[in-house]
Amino acid sequence: MRRRHVTRGTTAAVPAAVPCAMPPRARLVARLVAIVFLAAGGLVVGLFSETAPAYAHAYLQESSPVDGQVLASPPAEVRLRFDEAVSLGGRSIQLLDPTGKELAIGAGEYADGKTDTARASLPRELAEGTYVVSWRITSVDSHVVSGAFSFSVGHPSATAAPVEQDTDPVVPVVAAVGRAMAYLGVALALGGGMFVAALWPAGRDDRRGRRVVWSGFAALAAGTAVVLLVQGPYADGRSLTTVFDPGLLGATLSTRLGYALLARLVLVVVLGVVFLIAVGRPSPAAGPEPAGPISAGPEPAGAARRIVLPAVAAAGAVAMTLTWTLADHAQSGTQIWLAVPATSLHLLAMALWLGGLVALAVCVLAPAAKRGPALLSLEPALPRFSQLALLCFAVIAGTGLYLSWRQVGTWGALGGTDFGRLLLGKLAVVLGVLALASGARRFVQRRDRARRAAAAPAAPAAPRDPGAALRGLRRSVAGEVVLGLVVVSITAVLVGTAPARTSYAPPVDATVPFPAAATASGPYGGLRGGSIQVKIEPARPGGNTADIYLTGRDGTLVPVPEISGALESRDRAVPALPVTVTAAEPGHYVAGSMSIPYPGEWALRLDIRVSDFDETRVRVPFTAH
Repeated sequence: MRRRHVTRGTTAAVPAAVPCAMPPRARLVARLVAIVFLAAGGLVVGLFSETAPAYAHAYLQESSPVDGQVLASPPAEVRLRFDEAVSLGGRSIQLLDPTGKELAIGAGEYADGKTDTARASLPRELAEGTYVVSWRITSVDSHVVSGAFSFSVGHPSATAAPVEQDTDPVVPVVAAVGRAMAYLGVALALGGGMFVAALWPAGRDDRRGRRVVWSGFAALAAGTAVVLLVQGPYADGRSLTTVFDPGLLGATLSTRLGYALLARLVLVVVLGVVFLIAVGRPSPAAGPEPAGPISAGPEPAGAARRIVLPAVAAAGAVAMTLTWTLADHAQSGTQIWLAVPATSLHLLAMALWLGGLVALAVCVLAPAAKRGPALLSLEPALPRFSQLALLCFAVIAGTGLYLSWRQVGTWGALGGTDFGRLLLGKLAVVLGVLALASGARRFVQRRDRARRAAAAPAAPAAPRDPGAALRGLRRSVAGEVVLGLVVVSITAVLVGTAPARTSYAPPVDATVPFPAAATASGPYGGLRGGSIQVKIEPARPGGNTADIYLTGRDGTLVPVPEISGALESRDRAVPALPVTVTAAEPGHYVAGSMSIPYPGEWALRLDIRVSDFDETRVRVPFTAH
């Protein structure tokens, strides 16, 4: 066995210019790490070249034909304009005839070179009736958005064909499982690797610590591969059996998400090699090193290892977080320049805390029997991790508050959207983690005070039962690990949910006075001096329900012979769209299938017949979000 001899307290034996005599095997590994790291860096940097959009989860802004429009002749094409750049697939636009049969149309493509506008040519001969256009695109935050609208040629059909947007409900579930695996894997790989390689010196020789980290790398690679394979069927509305379709896989690899997933897989190799080098050899035995001349070869190699490996690991960890933040919610919405680093810090802090916590629970708090008393193995890992966890929680809290404001926007969206409710659930779990973490930190502080008291010349106080304290710490850490896994699971669902800021639309509740000039006599004279109240939910593009109440001066509901309606756009040259209004009860009328084509300023026009000869027109303005 070769032994390195070091003489302390002198520098005379060190030549002025000694080349870094790195062994051939080490040089080869270093070159491979550099090559792979540069490749990963190139993929990550390539993600920055995409054009940043304006909002999260693309939504349809305008269509031609307009939803519900009745045309005298068949249109030559269908056009869809979204609020941001979108990715198109083989089945991005489909056309169903009045019987529900899918018709052959032109392939979906970008119109006029604009990545936010899609078009598809339609058959020249379309019979009379109502046709349904089904669309399915991928927004810049890598989530699939779908919808449908209808138009009629000649006259509307009695019924419209139903549309099934997701052909296999298992696909999004598998995608969520893959995302959860990747989140857990990055935590174990980064946080566990940090704990074993830096916070716990004895961990380099402990097999359990290595197993935790290698399990993280395996879960990260497997979860990333699952997301990469499932994204094609998910984006194209196919079944799970098509995950290995070369065409779908190629389409995924040509997107922003595909670049990010490829970069993540490469970075798994980079960081795996770095960890292997860092802990590949047993650390030297404790105790004073024997005196002797300095070996000129290994010392520079050791210095390079102490400097280069941490630098590569840090750069790789940052690049790893970017493979998420450059292809998720951070890439859309307001303040992208701040959201990307904030989300990256949030993810990195979560990974360091959770991965380190799992490694602490597995390696230190459950030591092997041959190591002797468990309390002896808590130094110096527990105090170091306690300080790191405190820093991580501060980062998580600060970035989490900002990201919550950015993705929620209003208090009403917290309880009014799936995203907001999931976020509230995640917050409740995090508060539970903080309560358990505070107990663990008090344990560390008590141990620190006891250690200082034992070193003081005064007589030490009677020691507390260390076994009971350790058992309490183990329960606290185990609870933190369980709750941390719950947080990871909720996060995996959150990233696939439309942000509350874009999905929340407060219901419309508008009241306008009944026109004073309107003529109302007989049983309808009670409307004079009354009002018209309109409630619209959810006041978003797509299907909506409008409740209309005709209230007299005394507050009672007043029935009328008939009400007809139409939807008018206040800022676009779009023909009025008919709205069917039926009576629910005397004085209460409902438009149960009012379709709003796109967000913006609208007005619900109501033509109210108040007698056999008189009709009053009222417009109720509202905003569709």
